[in-house]
Amino acid sequence: MNEVWTLAEQHNGQLKAVSFELLSRGRALADKLKVPLVSVLIGDGVDESRLRELIERGADKVYAVQDPKLSHFVCETYAKVLGRLIDEHKPSILLAAATSSGRTLMPYTAVKAHAGLTADCTELDIEEGTGNLLQTRPAIGGNIMATIKTPDHRPQMATVRPKSSRPLARDASRTGTITKIPLDETLLDQRVQVTGYRKDAEDFVNLEEADIVIAGGRGLKKAENFGMIRKLADTLGGAVGATREAVDRGWMGYPHQIGLSGKTISPKLYVGIGISGAIQHLAGIKTSELIVSINSDPDAALHKLADFGIVGDAFQVVPAIQKRLDQRKREDQ
Repeated sequence: MNEVWTLAEQHNGQLKAVSFELLSRGRALADKLKVPLVSVLIGDGVDESRLRELIERGADKVYAVQDPKLSHFVCETYAKVLGRLIDEHKPSILLAAATSSGRTLMPYTAVKAHAGLTADCTELDIEEGTGNLLQTRPAIGGNIMATIKTPDHRPQMATVRPKSSRPLARDASRTGTITKIPLDETLLDQRVQVTGYRKDAEDFVNLEEADIVIAGGRGLKKAENFGMIRKLADTLGGAVGATREAVDRGWMGYPHQIGLSGKTISPKLYVGIGISGAIQHLAGIKTSELIVSINSDPDAALHKLADFGIVGDAFQVVPAIQKRLDQRKREDQ
């Protein structure tokens, strides 16, 4: 039917923010192709008002397959449900978020659908004349950007980095259709049994969801100096990020890495400390609402992108900021 599909994600009946981010990507593609945009939801417990929000944020249609047996993500079952929908509706493009579930489900589904898949895309566009999906992603360790297309197989499938685009504003005047599709229980994969869920807390950092990110780079000189970054982040209620070079030097773990070869973030406040601003890192923070740069080099690339730039020695500036914050905290108590 030549539709553009985006895959919505839910947890405990609540739609994840990335569901709306994908709709902004899909809306641009569907408008270029002049075809409907569809949001596909597999899960349980998402109520009518939340499904309606998918329409208000850009979808023309919603296909919702909900059942208590789908409340938890099981790749094999979700792939069978999604595969059935693909067989019935034959979309031309299918987008999902490059989350843990998206990165698991999409390759599995692509193999079953005999389709191509480009993972971890940062840009998407439509090729003039052919209508092929142009899928751009970092390659060779983030040193180049590769644009990939799949001219011979459908659907064209891609995962997109979370926080690499902003959701469209809600528009209550938008109209669309919500189709609730009952679960065919023959699609449940009986080989898989969910016995529980575990998340290891050690070195875990959810940078993509953080409202405040304090990041450090090579200018911090050694791992021990990330202590002041952690303290500032704790004071502000934020997460700690790092450049690729800081991670490569072993100063921080990979879960903290921001950039083309790490995570793309979009916090309300990003503070870069001792970061010159390699293009790979800047690509990972460009959608931040407010960017602050602290660096002794007045020509640092991050200063040019920042809303506020502080030219100074980080080992003097950051303790001064910390002292002021601690003083304010005491005054407020």
